Amino acid sequence: MKTLLLLILLGFSNLVCADTVYLTSLAWPPYADKSLDQQGASVAVAKAAFKAEGHELVVDFFPWSRAVNSAAQANSKYVGYFPEYMHDTSDFVFSNPTGTGPLGLVQNNVKPITFSTTSDLAGKRIGVVQDYVNTKELDDMIAAGSIKGDAVPSDVLNIKKVAAGRIDAAVIDANVLNYLLSTDKSLASMKSKVSMNETLLEDKSLYIAFRNDAEGKKWQQIYNSGLEKIDVNAIMSNYLK
Repeated sequence: MKTLLLLILLGFSNLVCADTVYLTSLAWPPYADKSLDQQGASVAVAKAAFKAEGHELVVDFFPWSRAVNSAAQANSKYVGYFPEYMHDTSDFVFSNPTGTGPLGLVQNNVKPITFSTTSDLAGKRIGVVQDYVNTKELDDMIAAGSIKGDAVPSDVLNIKKVAAGRIDAAVIDANVLNYLLSTDKSLASMKSKVSMNETLLEDKSLYIAFRNDAEGKKWQQIYNSGLEKIDVNAIMSNYLK
């Protein structure tokens, strides 16, 4: 009887301690999208990590700028956003790595580009997505004007501009490019016109950016603890295969 009572009390304690955490994200398949199975590879990892700590994750999807701004607001129900690359900021603190993504350049097959380092891209017109973090060297060169950055709202638009020869190349994650070329009907005629350049800019680690306050740091610690209890690489690999 005492054992049964103890089990009931322990179960009730776990229910009381369980919370729902809210994060924002964007439509960035195959990593995140409300229409995808498990809402994407990165969301699958995040949900598994929070579940390992006894918590439920709810993700709301917005355009990227709104996703970031919603998480940055003090007292917002959203304590962070993802997936994000590491960068200098005082507004957010980052989780431990929660997967990786191969970041490189989509190019026009008729006019492929050759480069070994980012500095070799000087003078090129390179497409980027507005408000995305790329690599520090690339972003610094665009800011300095040595690379002509051409910002648009989405990866799809960049692919179309590369296919039309309007820009030399565009920054994109290789998994994102493969997914879009396979599923986006507006890109059907462009599959043979563009491809991923073999040289990667960087194999980028992905993170959750938690708001830099007490609540955000609390969930950062919880999430990092959950990550240690799951196999991140296995979840990502199984999803992206």
